[in-house]
Amino acid sequence: GKFHPHGDASVYDALVRLAQPFSSACPLIDGHGNFGSVDADPPAAMRYTECRLTHLAFDALLNRADLGTADNKGLPFHGGISVDMISNFDDSDREPIVLP
Repeated sequence: GKFHPHGDASVYDALVRLAQPFSSACPLIDGHGNFGSVDADPPAAMRYTECRLTHLAFDALLNRADLGTADNKGLPFHGGISVDMISNFDDSDREPIVLP
């Protein structure tokens, strides 16, 4: 398959760290569920958590400053965005084709 060559555990560990508000001044992942605590409590198994990009990460990864900005549905305010957006599975939202 096209999975990470070292398995999914290392990728999940990185995602957990990006979602912990106590690990970074500006978290890049908005996590829902148990992502651990300052007291070294471990995060929940990945099947019990979900995540999405924070507004900061969305702007940093998907919006180009020279083209303007887009809202979280991928619709441009004043120009364009850096990657092509497509509709999700039920046409309720827009998502990037690739992450830069």
